[in-house]
Formats: sequence, C-alpha cells, structure tokens
Amino acid sequence: MKLFSILLIALCGASLAAEKPAKAKGGIGADAPAGKPYIYKTSAGKERQMEIYFPPNHDPAKSKVPGMILFHGGGWGGGSLGQFRIACAYFASRGLVCATSEYQMLNKADAAKLPAGETRKRVCVTDAKSAIRWFKQHAGELGIDPQRIITGGGSAGGHISALATMNPGLNDPADPTDIDTSIVAYLWFNPAFATDDDKDPEIDILRHLKADLPPAIAFFGDQDSWKKGWDTAHAKWKSLGTKTIDLQIAPGQAHSFFNKDPWQTVTLIAADKFLVKHGLLTGEPTKTMPASGETLDPAQP
Repeated sequence: MKLFSILLIALCGASLAAEKPAKAKGGIGADAPAGKPYIYKTSAGKERQMEIYFPPNHDPAKSKVPGMILFHGGGWGGGSLGQFRIACAYFASRGLVCATSEYQMLNKADAAKLPAGETRKRVCVTDAKSAIRWFKQHAGELGIDPQRIITGGGSAGGHISALATMNPGLNDPADPTDIDTSIVAYLWFNPAFATDDDKDPEIDILRHLKADLPPAIAFFGDQDSWKKGWDTAHAKWKSLGTKTIDLQIAPGQAHSFFNKDPWQTVTLIAADKFLVKHGLLTGEPTKTMPASGETLDPAQP
C-alpha cells in the first residue's frame, strides 16, 4: 500500500509538471520565463513547438490584438527559443500576443544528402511558413487579429522570416491552402542575407524582393560581417523604390549585438517606437534607455 501511494504521488507530480511551461535554461534569454508551449506541426517525425506570451488579463473572447511571431537564429542549424523570450515577454506586456517559434534544422550529414542546388535552409523556411499559418489559423483562440501579424527574427531567423513571407514556394503540402503568410511589419535583428544564396533560388532573398515591402525595421552593427549581404538587398530595395525600411546602426558592434544589454534594451525600445509609429502599439515604451548612453544611428535614406 505504501509503495502504491508513492507511485501515485510520483505520477501526479509528473502530470502536473507536464502541464507547466518549461523554464528557460541558460544562455540568451535565460532570465525570461518560457511562454506557453504549443505544437504547431510535425516535420521529419518531430513535433515543432512555439512559445506564446499573452498580455496581462488578455481575454481572447473580447480582444483581438496584433500578433507577433519571431524566429531564432543559429546558422540554420542551431539556436533555441531562448533568444527571443525577453523580447516576447516585453511586447506581450505592451499589449501584443507574441510567439517565438522553432523549426526543422538539418545537420551537416543530412544536408550533404540534399540534391545538387538545394541547401539546408529550405526546410527552415517551410516550417516558418507553417508556423505563421498556424498562428493565423488559431487567431480566435489566441485573441489576435490575423490581418495584423508582425514577424521577424535574428540572423538566420531574420532570413527565414523574410523568405517565409516573400517566397510563394516552399510550402508544406499539409498546410491549409486558404491561409497565406502575409504580414504587416517586420522586426529584423541583423538578418543573415547571404551573398552566395544565389546557388539556390528558393532561398535567395534577392530573387524575391518587391517594391511594396511592409514597414520594416532592421538593426545592424557597423562591424557585422553579415552586413554585406544586407547592404546588397537594401540597395536593390532602394532601386525598386521601396521606402518602408528603417535601418538602425549600432556603432562599433558586430553580429548578434542585440542579444545582450545594453543593446538588447536599446533595440527593443527602438522596435517599440517603430510599432507605435505604424499603429500596432500605443503609448510609450516601458523600458528605459541605458545610463551608459548607447544609442542607435539611423541610416541615411
């Protein structure tokens, strides 16, 4: 009887633990709590998860607010949801429903088996498209307006978010065909637009640029080696007549500068003001600029 009681307690404890969102584990974003976990699809035999953060006292039955979905970086083969937990928690506190989503990533061995001309970046984009569609499809239960979805990400995640919304291909056949991946704004944290992506047209951002880009804010350190790819894409957007990009430069900073304070706070405040400007948030940022004085330099249009 005593053994049965112990087993019962253990089983109940495991059940309750499974219902709680996982706590952040070390690294970038470790001081932010994990959001509520949702499985948005299964790809390559593995469940793919996003974490969602809700505004205080958010009632989906009464409120339909803009939604945001961000994709972590990691070279299309690594990274974790921890990267944008702080950002999602912050923007949820400001009134948005915010998600940070993982996606399928191929290791080097699997990537080596791909047909000639294909890169491992394709599967990342396909899952990102599925994540955006799932987010819209469940807008009612999440309390979001599917016509006001913001996306973006850091480094590889920035590239994935761009291709997921610009490339009409790379769709998962299992996705609902009546739900598109259109969005109303981008938050790009040094998006990794590679200059050698021209070997695979499906993931080459330059093949999918159009003049009518939704409002976008992009953050780059002026010492970032990835900025070359961004500059190429930005120049093409300018040649097309695009005037919706707000480029913000961090002096003396290299790649992924936005992941840690003081620059994390600086970029989130700038992103907040950008969203207010475009009617997706209201009020003033609730974060305070660092006393150490770091500021972003707006790029010349």
